[in-house]
Amino acid sequence: MRSEVITVQTGSRPTVRDITTEAERFVSGQGDGLLHVFVPHATAGVAVIETGAGSDDDLLTAIDAVLPTDDRWRHRHGSPGHGRDHVLPAFVPPYATVPVLDGRLALGTWQSICLVDTNGDNPTRKVRFSFLPG
Repeated sequence: MRSEVITVQTGSRPTVRDITTEAERFVSGQGDGLLHVFVPHATAGVAVIETGAGSDDDLLTAIDAVLPTDDRWRHRHGSPGHGRDHVLPAFVPPYATVPVLDGRLALGTWQSICLVDTNGDNPTRKVRFSFLPG
């Protein structure tokens, strides 16, 4: 299995960051297999969604509706409402697996691989790409 870690800057605000280009570069020329994308953080996730047409902002709005940043959370260190960031991976898992065919991601027309990070307290994230040959 081939594996590599990249660093992604997410900033100080909730964000959906498209990492498809980095994933494509990682699998280029690898043949058939599976790409596993993993975020080794307790407050971030990976989503396969459409970006650029508002869906990324819609995802953040939906997360805010389901997991508001208020004082309801028992986990209280960090910024106000930070407890919700620790619940996020139950809704947006910290991993995704994508088929790779002939060294290319087998994503649908409008699908992108995205890092979802609602934790503004941690503006730098690591993402592990692992390729399992077929």
